[in-house]
Amino acid sequence: MTDAAPITRRVGWRRGEAPAATLSREWLVTNGLGGYAAGTVAGAATRRFHGVLIAALPAPLGRYLALAALDETLRLDHDGGERLSGSSPFGGPVRTPTDTLLEFALEDGLPVWTWQVGAVRIEKRLLMPHLRNTAHVTYAVRDAPGVITLELLPRFNVRPHEGSVETLHARRPDRPADRPSFPYDIEESVRGIEVRAEGVPPIRLALVGPRPARLLRAEDTVELLYAMERERGYDFRGPVASPGRWDVLLEPGDVLTVVISMQSWEELAAIDPAEARAAELRRRRALIERAHPALRTGLGAELVLAADQFVISPHARVADEARLHAEGREARSVIAGYHWFTEWGRDTMISLDGLTLRTGDPQDAASILHTFARHVRDGLIPNYFPEGAQDGVYHTADASLWFVHAIGRYERLTGDVGLRRALAPAIAQIIERHLAGTRFGIGMDPRDGLLRQGAPGYQLTWMDAKVGDWVVTPRRGKAVEINALWYNALRLAEEWAHADGDAAVAERLGGIASQARDAFNARFWNAPAGYCFDVVDVEGRDGVDDPSLRPNQLLAISLPHPVLAPERWRPALDAVRGALLTPVGVRTLAPGDPDYRARYDGDLRARDAAYHQGTAWGWLLGPLVDAWRRVHGDDSEGLSWITESVATNLSEACLGQASEIFDAEAPYTPRGCVAQAWSVAELIRCLVTIAPS
Repeated sequence: MTDAAPITRRVGWRRGEAPAATLSREWLVTNGLGGYAAGTVAGAATRRFHGVLIAALPAPLGRYLALAALDETLRLDHDGGERLSGSSPFGGPVRTPTDTLLEFALEDGLPVWTWQVGAVRIEKRLLMPHLRNTAHVTYAVRDAPGVITLELLPRFNVRPHEGSVETLHARRPDRPADRPSFPYDIEESVRGIEVRAEGVPPIRLALVGPRPARLLRAEDTVELLYAMERERGYDFRGPVASPGRWDVLLEPGDVLTVVISMQSWEELAAIDPAEARAAELRRRRALIERAHPALRTGLGAELVLAADQFVISPHARVADEARLHAEGREARSVIAGYHWFTEWGRDTMISLDGLTLRTGDPQDAASILHTFARHVRDGLIPNYFPEGAQDGVYHTADASLWFVHAIGRYERLTGDVGLRRALAPAIAQIIERHLAGTRFGIGMDPRDGLLRQGAPGYQLTWMDAKVGDWVVTPRRGKAVEINALWYNALRLAEEWAHADGDAAVAERLGGIASQARDAFNARFWNAPAGYCFDVVDVEGRDGVDDPSLRPNQLLAISLPHPVLAPERWRPALDAVRGALLTPVGVRTLAPGDPDYRARYDGDLRARDAAYHQGTAWGWLLGPLVDAWRRVHGDDSEGLSWITESVATNLSEACLGQASEIFDAEAPYTPRGCVAQAWSVAELIRCLVTIAPS
């Protein structure tokens, strides 16, 4: 695999065109800690999250923008220079530099830009060494008539990656806010420059190339326009500051790397950029080699590389790392989505199968489960960990049930019973606290064995949009997917009790599961409509059940232990496919419903009003495919369109990644996070499912 041709995705255009694709299409590189580098193909920063290095720092800091931009200008002889890339100053034109940008590609998931200016051809690559808060930007002169000058101008606004762009953050306290000079302390040495902002570790920049170059001091501050932030209703203009520039002389064949890091100088000196690139390419190709056979070439291999970007060592939570290291284990978790999501319990457990087990890394799966097991409280795992926090927030009714499901998937696919036995106390706590009742009104109704949930002001299911005090889809009562997950968890716990020789516990849990199954089929089936109610015993609406046609009922068919009666599988699946299926995902509400929204756009309130009211979600393709296979057996012919769906995902929004959501109607514009863990994970499972056996 080491000498194999790289997995390549290319984006090209005709010279002189200015396609919107260079601004609307993005790239992402991650470091296995939650840190990342991101931007547009054109090089313009359109989001507050775009930058050359966003470092993942220990709590309470979280992720910080270390270097906002690295502007590049090519000079031949003494001409004025040709700007190759850079951000767009506010009030100026947004650049789509296709006069010079010949091609953009991903090679083994890493971005490559190729510029052509007259007879000069320059190639730029970016990578982040694994588990390091470091970025390498490498330039190679492929063709040139002689010596050229590459001007490199670093721009800074050192701030939390979700912080406001309107002011320069973490300024030196002695600098007036209106002073235009560089607002951070800077120190130069033979190793490079060191930039110090208040409250964060130093940012170190070094040039590794054939000739030395000193920073030419010329402090300035410019204001940038962040077009996507304006579209999303956030602050969208703000300053970035530069201490000066490097003028680097390069000849044909020369290679120059700019190293940007929040690691120590000693760590940076330990491995040179060429060694770091070779090591990272070996790591990436090993990921593909160990994955399921259906994932070792083409779209599958791209998804394996996409999956790798979400599995992290939770470096920000030092306590988790220390405790698990003391037990001889590695702490692992999952970033739910880039750029703004952190670690989410529900997303992690849904993603676990696709991100780790299908990609051939059960050890990471086990580490993730151990990491979350340490955070079980009152029978709940965290809904999410806030940015830079050690402790989780627990308001979720389904994450703990997905945790039990994920343990079941792990055991079935690996044959390893040891993990489940090690986590038995956490499993038992989850089951027993749900039986007795726990936080947020989550608990079993003893009259029918069904699980109810709900508390004022909380959004506890995966349909969790909330704006201020407005919970858009409260779903308080007995929700269909919560009870599908509850029944599945009970049956899994019953199986495990039998396997461990505890007949009394198995009999008790089996009895509760049977009660829940009977009640589910009596209460949830909407016979006139031919599909399931979404919520029954709706809180505050005595005797009224929610007849909304939503995709949540897929879980009543798709889980390993389906709660819905088999004779109802086909009509429920047909109803969902007929009204909700799109080429890129599954709608969250049927067209024609009074609450249906076809587009996810506008300000935050407008977007959240549409988030689960029609908007199509990529992750739901996984349950739909599982339900299809349960109804149609091994006949996968009806799922041939899945491959096209994967191809569309990987070529839109963030190249090589899968988006969080899409508009509910054509052209199904990708929205939300440009890279979402459960979207990638479920596409991986879909490809494996439809692969020839």
